[in-house]
Amino acid sequence: MSSRSSGEFCPRCGDPVEPREQPRPGDPAGRQATLCDSCYFEGFDLVDAPDELTVKLCARCGAVYRGNRWVDIGAEDYTDVAIEETQQSLGVHVDAEEVSWLVDPEQVDENTVMMHCHFSGVARGAVIEADHDVRVRFSRETCTRCSRIAGDYYASVIQVRATERTPSDEEVEQSVDIAESFVEDREATGNRNAFITEIDESRDGVDIKLSDTQMGRAIASRIRRRFGGTVSDSRTLVTEDEDGNEVYRVTYAVRLPPYPAGTIVQPEGEDPVLVRSAHGNLKGDYLTTGEHYEASSDDGIAPAARRLGHVRDARETTLVAIEDEHAVQVLDPDTFETKTIARPDYLDEDAETVHVFKSREGLYVLPEDALGDR
Repeated sequence: MSSRSSGEFCPRCGDPVEPREQPRPGDPAGRQATLCDSCYFEGFDLVDAPDELTVKLCARCGAVYRGNRWVDIGAEDYTDVAIEETQQSLGVHVDAEEVSWLVDPEQVDENTVMMHCHFSGVARGAVIEADHDVRVRFSRETCTRCSRIAGDYYASVIQVRATERTPSDEEVEQSVDIAESFVEDREATGNRNAFITEIDESRDGVDIKLSDTQMGRAIASRIRRRFGGTVSDSRTLVTEDEDGNEVYRVTYAVRLPPYPAGTIVQPEGEDPVLVRSAHGNLKGDYLTTGEHYEASSDDGIAPAARRLGHVRDARETTLVAIEDEHAVQVLDPDTFETKTIARPDYLDEDAETVHVFKSREGLYVLPEDALGDR
């Protein structure tokens, strides 16, 4: 027999090893490459899988504890959770290729699923198969989020009030909608700490308790941008955390303007005005001319004015005639008498009917585009 170099013999058993000109699927590298097939597969494990797994599961919301946090997985049943957790626990041999697995879950009891797994792969050009059972046990607990919700936990509260009046039903409803939409958006991005603890409506307005101070600030700002007014905040020390840091609860007071959009007011010494905006300072249209009105910066959103009514008080009536560029004739919606009133520049002279506002100050034509605020 002709002599061979040491690299042509198995270093473990000494048997000759046939040299390979082309690599095969799953061929190992390094010292393992010099072993004969018998020695190589002697200690070969295609898959490293545990015999048992314990999965912490929130009994209230179904979230799973992974790593160091709770995760919403959206599984339809616990078998799906068992399959996913088993898959994540598997370790595949570094030399194996084309590895696949089949699983036949068996529901043992309410908290246990037995995973009958069959694995196959390729190593050194040979198909390797292996079977392994993994017992998955579910430990039902309560996640941090559900525990806080059950304990009525909140870190901030938004108080929606109004100056010199009570918020309307629409303002309360839209404030709640703004809060709920904001929190839903945060939940959709995976923020499990985003939730509304309580919504408390009263004669004075609405209080919205939230799980986070930053959310409270953001929602309060959005309510102010929607309706105008101001936002102020105050902090109350409630406890210290485990590191000794002070923990505060923040109250965001949203003060809605006294004259919201759609209100009809009469500023001191002025003709009646339809309020269009209460952001920064009061803005609107004179009902006699249609010209723009804007309160001074000193008066802001609350100039001295008398509240006359709201566009929701509008009445439809007949436009009788155009007298001139300053006056029109309409029918009084109560007496049906013909009345001559001011002609604002937003009046459509071809209209057959108009909407008017009637008060002790007189009769005024309203702009049609403002009637959506009713």
